[in-house]
Amino acid sequence: MAQPKGTVVLAYSGGLDTSCILVWLKEQGYDVIAYLANIGQKEDFEAARKKALALGAKKVYIEDVSKEFVEEFIWPAVQANALYEDRYLLGTALARPCIARKLVEIAQREGAQYVAHGATGKGNDQVRFELTCYALCPKIKVVAPWRLPEFYQRFPGRRELMDYAKKHGIPVPVTPQTPWSMDENLMHISYEAGILENPKVIDHGRPAGMAATGPRASRVPVKVTNAGDGATRVSALELFLYLNDVAGKHGVGRVDIVENRFVGMKSRGIYETPAGTILYHAHLDIEAFTMDREVRKIKQGLALKFSELVYNGFWHSPECEFLRQCIGRSQEAVVGTVRLSVFKGQVYILGRESPRSLYNEELVSMNVQGDYEPADATGFININALRLKEYHRLQSKVTVKQDE
Repeated sequence: MAQPKGTVVLAYSGGLDTSCILVWLKEQGYDVIAYLANIGQKEDFEAARKKALALGAKKVYIEDVSKEFVEEFIWPAVQANALYEDRYLLGTALARPCIARKLVEIAQREGAQYVAHGATGKGNDQVRFELTCYALCPKIKVVAPWRLPEFYQRFPGRRELMDYAKKHGIPVPVTPQTPWSMDENLMHISYEAGILENPKVIDHGRPAGMAATGPRASRVPVKVTNAGDGATRVSALELFLYLNDVAGKHGVGRVDIVENRFVGMKSRGIYETPAGTILYHAHLDIEAFTMDREVRKIKQGLALKFSELVYNGFWHSPECEFLRQCIGRSQEAVVGTVRLSVFKGQVYILGRESPRSLYNEELVSMNVQGDYEPADATGFININALRLKEYHRLQSKVTVKQDE
């Protein structure tokens, strides 16, 4: 029996990997407290609790963090129009600091020196979990079994993990496993690994259909109304769940991408982000309607940096905190209503209105002159043409000289 090492709080999912890790940590001499985050996934939490206790967990925490996930993590990403590498809406990357924050809180509450997780040594999640833990509790010690030679050499493949589970009475799934890894939270479902590691393998998505919704943006989303039946949702969590249901039925927000992991390798992932996709398009539209052009250009650059920081696990870094403040400040005039529809996996903007609109119908109309003098455009064009004339005048001189 190993020497006692103290208490470790394990981020526990109830699946095969973290169940084996729980038993393995006990073998190493740790007292294990299991922590399972309810972040919107479909899970039998009570069954997971009983399983963890049966495997020897000293205590089990099941924490519902779905409301704070929406309000404190998803909403800032919506405000930022955050996209990693132009396509990924950051569902997993946003969830990890939310989960890890509660992990640290429980460790501090229990007086535990250690926290542990089941993230692999090749992925992004190990970075996201641990950077959050160290930022919020600098003295915490992290046990990452999949980076410890004594663990990954003992379990080089799934077969060895299954054998260990059977030997130690860990329930093993009796149904055939899907040939890929799936991770679900309120924001999205992700699929990767297994057969999807071959980028040529085709993933056949869910069928598409249509529905109509009308989210209203006011710095953060505050209300969604179905134009068909008048059903309205107001609270952040209800609103998000409703949009997930409506859009998810019709294939909205599904992408199949190859992305660049922070650790340096490319990986293939498939993501379903229904509510996030609707809100991305609705917010983008009302922002363009209400935000000054030059402010928006600066904010787009901030959003790009914000997306990279979130993806790479730096949610609690000083630079990311600064960006969230800047982006939040840019949203003060982003107020209004967007009407949209979804059809065959696509989101279509139908119209918008806002009390803070910068759109001046009289000014832009081709039928009314408004407060604009067309003759002024002549000087505007001449000034902008000056630089182009000079550039091409010089280019023609260089070409003539080269031909001589």
